[in-house]
Amino acid sequence: MISGVFGKKSLPLVVLFLVGLIFLPYAAPRFYIYLASVILVTGLLATSLNLVLGYGGLYQFHHAVFYGIGAYTTALMLTKTSLPTWVAFASAPVAAAFFGLLIGLICARLSSLHFGMLQISLGSLIWAIVYRWYDFTGGDDGIHGIPVPEAMSATTSSYYFILAITTLCLLLMFIIIKSPFGRILQALRDNPERCEAIGVNITRHRIIAMVIAALFAGAAGSLFVILEGSVFPELLSWTLSLEILIMCLLGGWFTFFGPMLGACLIISMRTFAGNYTEYWTLILGLMMMLTIFFLPKGVFGFINQLFSSKAPDLPLEESSHVAD
Repeated sequence: MISGVFGKKSLPLVVLFLVGLIFLPYAAPRFYIYLASVILVTGLLATSLNLVLGYGGLYQFHHAVFYGIGAYTTALMLTKTSLPTWVAFASAPVAAAFFGLLIGLICARLSSLHFGMLQISLGSLIWAIVYRWYDFTGGDDGIHGIPVPEAMSATTSSYYFILAITTLCLLLMFIIIKSPFGRILQALRDNPERCEAIGVNITRHRIIAMVIAALFAGAAGSLFVILEGSVFPELLSWTLSLEILIMCLLGGWFTFFGPMLGACLIISMRTFAGNYTEYWTLILGLMMMLTIFFLPKGVFGFINQLFSSKAPDLPLEESSHVAD
């Protein structure tokens, strides 16, 4: 990520973009502030998936389950307990990380497709429990009217809180990716056999990666509660997992900001194209086909390659390091 578009010479562009987000409420109508909040929350969720998908090479096909666990944890603690609000929000990533650990202990020893299929099964089991447990989770009705603190209830105040937490989470994920652990994770993605030969504990690193990704997905889930004031079982659904997977592929799953760009593109298209046609998913399908054929590294990966002067013609696996 430090090379290419967001290189050291282009760092002022990143700062300028962040400043633009800070001053957005002063220049945009309320609807666009809400839309930006949705993009930030969803982009954070997609980036957490990309931590194990693009950088770790794990086929985590049901990542939304951790998002829903985080949202339901915050919602249940705010509606069924009298604990302080900050405890409810802090518990969301912890609960999601705990379930990430449980699922990781079960799935991490499997490889590629088997890992993804078993994770889908376990995630669907959790979704079914939430969907049917009416007395506790509200079942398919969900939980509505969640008492969000007054300081966060307004559109502008919730936007700033979401922006601050999202920025912090992205910064932490970037530090993790650039750490020795992150480098080992990328090595496991590229050549797990060689890593195992030099003594790397593959299972342990994969479990830790799942826990970290689940933690940030849970944080995104708690932000969803602030944004919407309600939760529902669809937050844990397979369809949402597929949608955020598409965001990673569309934006660029070997880049750090690719999932955020993918979230922006898909949510914007769903919002604006949906006003003119109910077949906006057909447009999304065509976009994905064109991306797969002509932009295999995603939109951000393509832009990054255009501005990169080091190795623009590397294969996809090798260029992933340049895209970082």
